[in-house]
Amino acid sequence: MDPYTPRTRPGTRKKNLTLSAKEYTKITGTIASVRRNRQLSDDIDEDIDTSVHSSRGNHQEPSFIAETSFVRAPLNSRVGATSFSPKNKGKGREDVLDHLPVDLQEALILEDLLYVMMGMEGTHILYHPDYSPEDDDPLQGIRFVIASPLGKSVHSQSYHKDTGDNYYLVLRAGGEVNCNKFIDPSIRDLTERILPLATYYTAISAFVESRSHLEFGLVNHALCAAIRDMLKDYQTLLSQLEHAFNTSAQFTLQKLWFYVHPTVHTLSLIYQLVLELTTTEDDDASSISSSSSDPEQSARDEALGLGGAKLKAVLSEMTKSSTSAAIPVKGGEVLTVIYDRMQGMSGDPTARKVYGTLMNAAGAPYVEMLREWATTGRLHDPYEELCLKESKFISKGILEVDYTDEYWERRYTLRDGSTWSSKRQHTGVPPPRTPGGRLPGGACIPPMLEGWKHKVLLSGKYLNVIRECGIEVQAIQPREEQKLSMDDEKLYKFVEDAYTHANRTLLRLLLQDQQLIPRLRSLKRYFFLSQASFLTHLLDLAHTELKKPAKSASIVKLQSLLDLALSSEDASFREDVKVTMANSGLYEWLLKVISVSGVIGGEEGEGNPDMAMHEDSKKDRDKDKEDKKGILAIDALALDYTVKFPLSLVISRKTILRYQLLFRFLLHLKHVEQSLASMWIEQKTAPWRRPVPNHPEFEQWRLRVTHLRTRMLTFVQQILAFVTFEVLEPNWRALEVKLTKVTTVDQLLRDHVDFLDTCLKECMLTSAKLLRAYSRLIVTCSTFALYSASFTKSANQALAAAEAGHGDQAMGKRWEFLKKFESNFNHWFVHSPLLLFDSLANWSTTPLFSRFKFHLDCVQYYASSENVTLLPLVVRLSSIKTT
Repeated sequence: MDPYTPRTRPGTRKKNLTLSAKEYTKITGTIASVRRNRQLSDDIDEDIDTSVHSSRGNHQEPSFIAETSFVRAPLNSRVGATSFSPKNKGKGREDVLDHLPVDLQEALILEDLLYVMMGMEGTHILYHPDYSPEDDDPLQGIRFVIASPLGKSVHSQSYHKDTGDNYYLVLRAGGEVNCNKFIDPSIRDLTERILPLATYYTAISAFVESRSHLEFGLVNHALCAAIRDMLKDYQTLLSQLEHAFNTSAQFTLQKLWFYVHPTVHTLSLIYQLVLELTTTEDDDASSISSSSSDPEQSARDEALGLGGAKLKAVLSEMTKSSTSAAIPVKGGEVLTVIYDRMQGMSGDPTARKVYGTLMNAAGAPYVEMLREWATTGRLHDPYEELCLKESKFISKGILEVDYTDEYWERRYTLRDGSTWSSKRQHTGVPPPRTPGGRLPGGACIPPMLEGWKHKVLLSGKYLNVIRECGIEVQAIQPREEQKLSMDDEKLYKFVEDAYTHANRTLLRLLLQDQQLIPRLRSLKRYFFLSQASFLTHLLDLAHTELKKPAKSASIVKLQSLLDLALSSEDASFREDVKVTMANSGLYEWLLKVISVSGVIGGEEGEGNPDMAMHEDSKKDRDKDKEDKKGILAIDALALDYTVKFPLSLVISRKTILRYQLLFRFLLHLKHVEQSLASMWIEQKTAPWRRPVPNHPEFEQWRLRVTHLRTRMLTFVQQILAFVTFEVLEPNWRALEVKLTKVTTVDQLLRDHVDFLDTCLKECMLTSAKLLRAYSRLIVTCSTFALYSASFTKSANQALAAAEAGHGDQAMGKRWEFLKKFESNFNHWFVHSPLLLFDSLANWSTTPLFSRFKFHLDCVQYYASSENVTLLPLVVRLSSIKTT
């Protein structure tokens, strides 16, 4: 093989391997000079002269055969020679090039470039003077420059060009100007074009080494593996170039540039990607540290007495810990950065190919985690890279006591905080990156999955529910046995198929295996009083117990009476119905629900009440407090319904709460109706039937009592009939039709909740004005029924006075007591005489509207403006007003 040496450039390469005596002497002399040049010390000038003299003389030099290290491993032989002390670093190296012809200069530069392109410092190409291994960030790469005679970069000196196109470096020392001949400009230009490869290679290598640690996640590991494969190709190219350098006499610097030119562009693309991935973390950390040292914040802390040295030290440690805990660029954010760069440089075929390769490689573990989640319901994300998040502290057992249904809504969520309704939940969502506003880490969803994230979430949630029911989930496989990738349309088809499969499986489990529709029918029967015979039986059996205060009533006894009432009927799932006691009155609870849901917050007329309305509200609050202290068992009675997982996802605590509100509303109506009906039975006795011709005033009073009782009973019956036949039954039939056509589990959940919300709204339980007027009327009716015995006693006293013939002195008090009920009922039910001349279109604008809130007026207003389903109730109530 050819000996290792910087070669001359013959016109044509010889076919044989023999050398002439002149060539032999020149080569061996050059090798000897290079060898002695690596052993330079303080007497470097003397060695340089000897080297130059030996290279130009004709005396015999030692044979190159003894230099076995050059022949066996030419590049490795230079590794040890690249470490020089700062004292003599770079001295005398350019003097070797100074006295050599251009072809030998090119050979020596070629030899150096082969080292430098692997990140090692050469003999004539050195680290940049500003480079410090201890201080500089290795992820920024190492810069190399061509050394000057004093070890300085040519860019930091001034140089001139003579007539022979030779550069002369001007050095001023002791007032004299010494000119040393510098490197050939063509060689320098080609060398500076190739030198960026060294910076790219060192930065990329440092990135691969640093991002291969565990905390950077599987996506970064896969990305580093792909980059490492590309670097292997680069290293293979260097090996081939080294072989060509050793074996081909025609291998020149121009040929080296020809071979590495495409690689420069490829490595530059990877280098730019590496810089963006690393500088994002640095910018985010610097912004955190800069924000922590805000002078305005420091001034506020000082004014609040928070400027002590110890406290500042504690806050500094907290700031450091929060800064060090910043989320690195990993997971979906890495894929987003690659995708954005690929889209931004889509016009460059090389960039699209390089970034596409890196995208497929880095996205492989991401896709694999998505596949496992979408096909089995298991979330395996050890480094929090996926767009999904699991709250492991939430279990399915929490559904028995939790009213927010956290298992379904918060057990598995998207890291960006978005839900199906595209509302942002800021709890647990990391703050965005300061430079670009991109969410960090796994919270950053790759753009190609943005439109599919909800289906990805739901497909795994559905399968997770099935798996926790003890049913084995069979993972579906792609239709084609091809590996899925991030930029492949088959990934979207796979997500769609997985979502459809999971949705169909869970729907079949709920509707068929768990008998969801029969369960909902039993709920309707018990809570909507569709067959109220059991309730009438319960009220009769528990009449004595329900008259007690709620705190004194025995729930065990009431539960036994409920079981007895249900045993007389063919009731399904009756063992799941339980008796419970509410903590507050019905209307107080309803107003709380309305205020939490925000229904009454923006209603017109609620924001600026006058003084009278303010006083009324204050009295209402005081009365509510009094009622809460002494609430009766009949007013606190409610039913509960127990279901097991997974039916608890549909019949959840939030839906049970809605059922309970409707049940208590209907129970109160039914109880008042029963009380007024009992009063009617009592008023059919002799004191109310016997004619008293000598006491006409008593006859008129007795007629007014029965007339008021009739109006109240009719009002309660009309409300009860409207709620039962105009609201609950039609909405239930509509729900049954939807359940037969439902296609997704989320649609099933939404239809069920919408059904209950619609019932609450049409039952006038979501408007503060309607609820306040209605509650006053119902309370008036129930209070009037409680005085049934008192009215009968008054009638007996009046009859006794009439028979005695002494006159009835208490008749005035009877009239006064009755007129209080009449005025109260009329006040909250019929129109005010002052408002009769106003039309329905402008009556709400009158100032009196804020003071008088009559039930019929409110119903008419809402029926004409907001809720047309109240029109049948307007007709029903209008008939009562005219009687």
